[in-house]
Amino acid sequence: MTDAVLVSHAGPVTTVTLNRPEAMNAITRPMHDELEAAFDAFAHDPAGLICIVTGAGEKAFCAGSDIKAAAEHGLPMDYPPHGYAGLIERFDCPKPFIAAVNGLALGGGFEIALACDLIIAADHAQFGLPEPLIGAVALGGGLHRLARQLPLKQAMGLILSSRRMPVAEAAALGLINEVVPAAGLNEAVQRWCDDILRASPMAIRTSKAVTLAGLNEAGISGAMRGQGDYPEFRDWRESTDLKEGLKAFAEKRPPRWTGQ
Repeated sequence: MTDAVLVSHAGPVTTVTLNRPEAMNAITRPMHDELEAAFDAFAHDPAGLICIVTGAGEKAFCAGSDIKAAAEHGLPMDYPPHGYAGLIERFDCPKPFIAAVNGLALGGGFEIALACDLIIAADHAQFGLPEPLIGAVALGGGLHRLARQLPLKQAMGLILSSRRMPVAEAAALGLINEVVPAAGLNEAVQRWCDDILRASPMAIRTSKAVTLAGLNEAGISGAMRGQGDYPEFRDWRESTDLKEGLKAFAEKRPPRWTGQ
């Protein structure tokens, strides 16, 4: 791991920071592998319950790929097993990811934020997919996630115009969970973490997994019929956390979660 990707831990919360503020935290080819390793470590760490993804400095969350390096060496033809930044195709991790967007989130940076479960943004943040302006295409999931998370006309407007979208507009469209002054970003993210950590880790993982798997079913009725077959659902039904939660409620005491 180089200084371009920083990983820190605060109890059950892991923070992965893109650390190239002088280059708007643009991602170089080696950083993809470093991010893959960092997110793999979080995914397999039983003590890690939430991952925060953010950028260093006050200007940018991430401006996507390092275009200067790409102009010299070409765009990467392959990415790690979990896709761009080791996160875009991380469909096998049911733990929550929170994007703490501290500035510009453009191109791959916007795609990283969209791949997270929650987006908490500073009030000066901006978002966009400007790849067509340099003859490129946003293939890190941004096209597909926007088309699923927004009305199609709004998604196509962002995709085809290459324009930057202010955070207030992104929030109005439902892409942002909370907008706060830049100085309060860390505090806001911590509040969301605290709320999540009150609950059973097993129930949180199951809730995320069932929600995302259900989107692949044919309608709500299909999702509800199919959820009993999801492995995460079956594990939760037999979990210690479920038994503990019911027992703690009956005994009027705080639950003691094990995440199992």
